[in-house]
Amino acid sequence: MESLISLFVRSIFVDNMIFAFFLGMCSYLAVSKTVKTAVGLGLAVTFVLVVTLPVNYLLQTKVLAVEGILGVDLTFLSFILFIAVIAGIVQLVEMVVEKYAPALYSSLGIFLPLIAVNCAIMGASLFMQQRIGLDATDPKAITGLGSAFVYALGSGIGWFVAIVALAAVREKMAYSNVPAPLRGLGITFIVVGLMAMSFMCFSGLKL
Repeated sequence: MESLISLFVRSIFVDNMIFAFFLGMCSYLAVSKTVKTAVGLGLAVTFVLVVTLPVNYLLQTKVLAVEGILGVDLTFLSFILFIAVIAGIVQLVEMVVEKYAPALYSSLGIFLPLIAVNCAIMGASLFMQQRIGLDATDPKAITGLGSAFVYALGSGIGWFVAIVALAAVREKMAYSNVPAPLRGLGITFIVVGLMAMSFMCFSGLKL
């Protein structure tokens, strides 16, 4: 249990997909103009991560790790299969949001279906693939389906926290006297850089 808590906290703060690896920056910058849309996309990304990562873990450990009938190593298919799983779950999320939250669907626009190619989700699957072979004593190690789920949840929450925090700051900046040359993406990049620097302090945590 202690290792799962450590992995969960680490994936939120230390290995944050935005502030540590800068993955998923396209939708992160585009949809973080208001807190409402940021919350919607953050929840969607978290849900997709929580569903796809355990599925990809099972594919990696139960299917691709087993040699085929002719003795062919199937691990080279992991990238394609991971994308297929992510695309399928994103399509399901898109249909649900369109049916039950049409206003949010309109606000998110093209960035909702683009979750399928969100670097943060694909990156989490590839990081998971790398961490399977780590020693069980390593705090980054993913040793089972439970730890894959915890890592997915932590990564999703970390991305959610990052986009909602930026959206809150950008809403406040709309009423601030920002110098003309820095308005728009200029001041946004500065804020993201400062937030990333502040998250660097978590790297010193003994998890």
